[in-house]
Amino acid sequence: METFFLESSFFDYVVLPFLIMVARIIDVSIGTVRIIMLSKSKRFLPPVLGFIEVLIWIVAITKIMQNLDNYVTYIAYAGGFAIGNYIGIILEEKMALGVMIVRVITSKPADELICRLQAANYGTTSVEARGSKQDVNVIYTIIQRTELKKVVEIIKKYNPKAFYSVEDVKFVSEGVLPSQLSRLGKTPDGLKYRRWRKGK
Repeated sequence: METFFLESSFFDYVVLPFLIMVARIIDVSIGTVRIIMLSKSKRFLPPVLGFIEVLIWIVAITKIMQNLDNYVTYIAYAGGFAIGNYIGIILEEKMALGVMIVRVITSKPADELICRLQAANYGTTSVEARGSKQDVNVIYTIIQRTELKKVVEIIKKYNPKAFYSVEDVKFVSEGVLPSQLSRLGKTPDGLKYRRWRKGK
């Protein structure tokens, strides 16, 4: 019975292509995450993911080579590759790995925005600059990627017309990130924020 099922048209044109697609989705998803981790200078997990990725790929391509006259497996292989890329990107977004720099450029006074960011434990560096039409303030802050949504909310709330950009940071040599301050139970700029409000 089992031999009959493995040799049936249903297995060749439905079950086998489905298994190939699933295998390809898994291995491409793993590969996408592996590449992203390499870009973040992760040293130990990428080799493990690479081993699993290649092992799954070998199994999938072997089945393709054993069924060269079955064109449905080609479509399943290509479809699994496309879906795997999409799922890999979603996984990377959910994992939110790495450190980012947020750069804010605003033409209005930046004191309130700076104090709000500092009160939320985000270190800031600000400089005065000249834009194409007028003087502007440029604010830099280094954050964990998981904190990006919160920082953007602060920017939009207290300076909704500000221009901001976000970049990945591969390496940070010094300084304390907000997550480290939280573990230490410190809010070094909270007092500054309260004094600024009182002065207002």
